Amino acid sequence: MHIKYHTEGKIAFITLNREEALNAIDQSMLEELSRALLSFKQDNNLVVGIITGAGKAFSVGADIGALLPQMQNEIGLQHSGPPTIMRGLSVWKPLIAAINGAALGGGLELALACDIRIASENAIFAFPEVTLGLIPGWGGTQRIARAVPLAIASELLLLGRPINASRAMQTGLVNKVVPAAGLMDAAVSYARNICNNAPLAVNTAKQCLLRGLGMPLENGLELEKSCNDYLVSTQDFTEGTRAHLEKRKPAFRAV
Repeated sequence: MHIKYHTEGKIAFITLNREEALNAIDQSMLEELSRALLSFKQDNNLVVGIITGAGKAFSVGADIGALLPQMQNEIGLQHSGPPTIMRGLSVWKPLIAAINGAALGGGLELALACDIRIASENAIFAFPEVTLGLIPGWGGTQRIARAVPLAIASELLLLGRPINASRAMQTGLVNKVVPAAGLMDAAVSYARNICNNAPLAVNTAKQCLLRGLGMPLENGLELEKSCNDYLVSTQDFTEGTRAHLEKRKPAFRAV
């Protein structure tokens, strides 16, 4: 198995599991990742997902030797490969990347497709594709400029050189940097804090945020208003406001 998938309470854990290859992504891993993400998306008892890598690396990116012939065969195809959060699959539940080492190429693209990124102190980040005659092809050229200032995005894309966790934190690429031994504890802490909130509201907030990025402000405000109007009509809103007034913990429903 190239992907390990398990759940604990309301949290799903998705682990890239080609430790011997530093979690390089091949076709089998892509297919298993797609299935794991679909399982997470469709399970109404789950609220947050955490993606990490086994061993010393998050992922060093696409397994070029294994995927290159397939990439050449798929030239011109509108849709290729199994759907993942990098391309083809929308998951409105929050996803946290726990980056335990190198996140290179497709590994960085996977982390960028998550909502929150927590890095260990030994993590490094790079888009080395230009050194291979390629560009990031799983959303990297589009998501990096939405995550960091344009000059930093240009540096990563054009130079192909890595940056360390400290610089990633300074540029806003990651939310937090922690010692390696505390990485999963930090990720789970974030996940549990999210789980305390109304799942429907959390998912809707993510959807408004990401869909609104591609809209003029006026349209984004209309989207926000319609989503908020819907939430006000839900049982979670009634429960949340009632619990606040009664000074107790709300009992939200998973979605």
